[in-house]
Amino acid sequence: MGVPAFFRWLSRKYPSIIVNCVEEKAKECNGVKAPIDTSKPNPNEVEFDNLYLDMNGIIHPCTHPEDKPAPKNEDEMMVAIFEYIDRIFNIVRPRRLLYMAIDGVAPRAKMNQQRSRRFRASKEGMEAAEEKKKVRQEILAKGGILPPEEVKERFDSNCITPGTEFMDNLAKCLRYYIADRLNSDPGWKNLTVILSDASAPGEGEHKIMDYIRRQRAQPNHDPNTHHCLCGADADLIMLGLATHEPNFTIIREEFKPNKPRPCALCNQLGHEVKDCEGLPREKQGKHDQFADTLPVAEQEFIFIRLCVLREYLERELTMASLPFTFDFERSVDDWVFMCFFVGNDFLPHLPSLEIREGAIDRLVNIYKNVVHKTGGYLTESGFVNLQRVQMIMLAVGEVEDSIFKKRKDDDDNFKRRQKEKKKRMKRDHPSFIPGGQFSPQALGNRSSPQAISNPRQAAFEMRMHDRQNPTTPSPNTSFTSDGSPSPAGGIKRKAEDSDSEPEPEDNIRLWETGWKQRYYKNKFDVDASDEKFRRKVVQSYVEGLCWVLRYYYQGCASWNWYYPFHYAPFASDFEGIADMPSDFEKGSKPFKPLEQLMGVFPAASGNFLPPTWRKLMTDPESSIIDFYPEDFAIDLNGKKYAWQGVALLPFVDERRLRAALEEVYPDLTPEESRRNSLGGDVLFVGKHHPLCDFIVEQYKTKNTEVVDMPPELCHGIQGKLTLNDNAVLPDQTVVSPVPMLRDLTQNSAVSYSLSISFKDPQFDEDFVFKAVVLPGAKKPAPVLKPGDWEKTNNDGRPWRPQLGFNRDRKPVHLDQSAFRTLGHTMPRDRGMPGMYANAVPLGTYGSPYARPLMGGQQQIPKLLSNLRPQEAWRGPTPLFPQTPQRTAGAAPLLAWNRMLPSPNQYPPNQYQGLGGPMGYPQRPEDRMDRGRQVW
Repeated sequence: MGVPAFFRWLSRKYPSIIVNCVEEKAKECNGVKAPIDTSKPNPNEVEFDNLYLDMNGIIHPCTHPEDKPAPKNEDEMMVAIFEYIDRIFNIVRPRRLLYMAIDGVAPRAKMNQQRSRRFRASKEGMEAAEEKKKVRQEILAKGGILPPEEVKERFDSNCITPGTEFMDNLAKCLRYYIADRLNSDPGWKNLTVILSDASAPGEGEHKIMDYIRRQRAQPNHDPNTHHCLCGADADLIMLGLATHEPNFTIIREEFKPNKPRPCALCNQLGHEVKDCEGLPREKQGKHDQFADTLPVAEQEFIFIRLCVLREYLERELTMASLPFTFDFERSVDDWVFMCFFVGNDFLPHLPSLEIREGAIDRLVNIYKNVVHKTGGYLTESGFVNLQRVQMIMLAVGEVEDSIFKKRKDDDDNFKRRQKEKKKRMKRDHPSFIPGGQFSPQALGNRSSPQAISNPRQAAFEMRMHDRQNPTTPSPNTSFTSDGSPSPAGGIKRKAEDSDSEPEPEDNIRLWETGWKQRYYKNKFDVDASDEKFRRKVVQSYVEGLCWVLRYYYQGCASWNWYYPFHYAPFASDFEGIADMPSDFEKGSKPFKPLEQLMGVFPAASGNFLPPTWRKLMTDPESSIIDFYPEDFAIDLNGKKYAWQGVALLPFVDERRLRAALEEVYPDLTPEESRRNSLGGDVLFVGKHHPLCDFIVEQYKTKNTEVVDMPPELCHGIQGKLTLNDNAVLPDQTVVSPVPMLRDLTQNSAVSYSLSISFKDPQFDEDFVFKAVVLPGAKKPAPVLKPGDWEKTNNDGRPWRPQLGFNRDRKPVHLDQSAFRTLGHTMPRDRGMPGMYANAVPLGTYGSPYARPLMGGQQQIPKLLSNLRPQEAWRGPTPLFPQTPQRTAGAAPLLAWNRMLPSPNQYPPNQYQGLGGPMGYPQRPEDRMDRGRQVW
């Protein structure tokens, strides 16, 4: 999940870390899309070595998207996932390694958050269905118009959890996808692919970090490897910094807030279900051609350059006159550690530290003031110095009272401004707005104005509406202070007409004296004077800080540890923590997949479990029935929205859970037992990979022993290889698990792929991975403007910021006339029209500047003929010609069909021109009726 609001704060404070991705689009000729050759140089003018995919950030938007219609069945979901990976691969184009990591069984500390999310999702889904049903009945009773109700089950996203049939099928589909790509795509020719599916324990991003740590500890590792990690979680930024790799980039979807969502009842934009009135849908376009399309554009991607973030942090964290030697790498580790206090997936944030209130800046300032007294840094390679942390926390505790008071003042000022804004809008709102064919039309609307029909009748209806709903005040009407007419006779205004919304009751009142006593009494049900209990809470929180930092830098210190409270202590309570123990039990093991499902699923999602296991969730006589409440409280904890509150769920007792499951374990079928087992990673290579012959030899000799992977054959990657029972082998057909895609029957002599089990290099349990920059690593060229630029720049040259990865990129300069021409030539039906899209075009409407065009003359000057309109002022001509972005409602750009391989290297692409559904090939026999339905 990451840290809420962290990325927004980071991108605003350090804006140069963001670079927009340049994406080559597929060309289309005569209705056939030409595949993209990803073996060519990267159009972003940078070459990446390794690409890591945090797959859960791909699975969720592909299975239940928010801005487009959801897939109809599980097969379409898999195809959407394939297309998403293709698109990321096209942008990044890795040359050495592709690592796909799906979330496996998580540590117990993470399971508490997963449990909270899944119980919330189930509760909110049922409440939304009830509200939708209630509002629908009310609208139909009043004669409203609503489309017929669709009879289908809601897709339960809780199935995206290790141990379910969905995740097992996803792993099979990804194996098929990798085998096909290695067979047919030249960009995958020499690529090593590692798939860590849901059977391998650990969160996806932490499995990736563990791989990087272990490879860095090998003598053959290239210290200048350029890593690219795909994921939307903000904590990936801190994980990337924790590697201390000089070349680390993150790719993620560009965040665009306030995306329009249609009403779930009438499918119209502009309101929610609770505000639906059942009005007839207005005509969209002259011929209603836009009725079934949403005004959305294709999601774009951005790069986050951590090397630039390191530049920013170096300037901010550098301190002079220290009593010890300044080490930038150690200060980065301290910065990452301090970010944990404002929120993470394992601990609640401290009450006095809110990231939206500048908590990280406050912590950094306190850190720079106190570090002279600490005598050293707070952390070292993932281990915490609690004595020094205590000094930082007590310094925060000294200003806690002022923080709470300022928060209250800021909140009151914000409410006052909002109230004044509502009054102004109410006062300035026109008394009458005509509707229907006389309604105002927005400039630049994609639909042309409708012709007026029967104007006399329309004018009569408007006059009658004005008489029935008079809004003009009478001469005797009195007015309030804000200019609005007061109710006649001094009638008291109803509560629902008030400008202020009802506020949740706050019993803590942190801004008033006695806040600590009220906090512990309301949140923990103990008196604040109970020092023993407060110390227990603080000790658990300190253990959590040590566990989280160890998790980021060394791996999981304990699979069983978790924070046993719903709330955090105050910073002023961190007194005497220097002597608190911070060791964890060794040899702990993760849960099994089905055991984790029992620990995080609500009873409503029990259909993903075996019948006898499911019964433990609903049977009143079950010994663990208290783990699955049908309803539970959500404490807003000073917040406004329910999703920001704390779900007060009972914590799962591991011993009781395991004791109850011992009775139902014998009921598992062989298939369920297989899904309940822990697995490992699988390595894939193609025929042209240097490692291929070595793996083929292992299968020919049927060597069942573990062998070391030769690093010289695989870009320096080291690990252990063992034969795989479900391996992809030459001369064997790879059966497609997706009915709409055909089997891979050409995994043979000309081009084939194969797989083998892979295990990272192993180390002793007490081994410490050093958090340092490796010897031989080259520091990237600086990007930010030097602080002494004006002093050292003798010739007076202006500073030219670097907008992309290439420092030598020559900017393109356009004059005002070019910008106007650019605005005229941009499509007017796009979601983001040009700034001059509504101006009079050149040469039309009798413009004094108009001139007729000669035969064959282009409207756009030759200067702009090779530039994309939306990128003309951002940089130079791309390396490859680009096609304009598709408009809303156009067919999706499918990247499954890649560039045709040359005859001497690859067989003819089996997918060309087969014309299957969604542009995909059909099997020889029609198997579309076999699509697995998931709702």
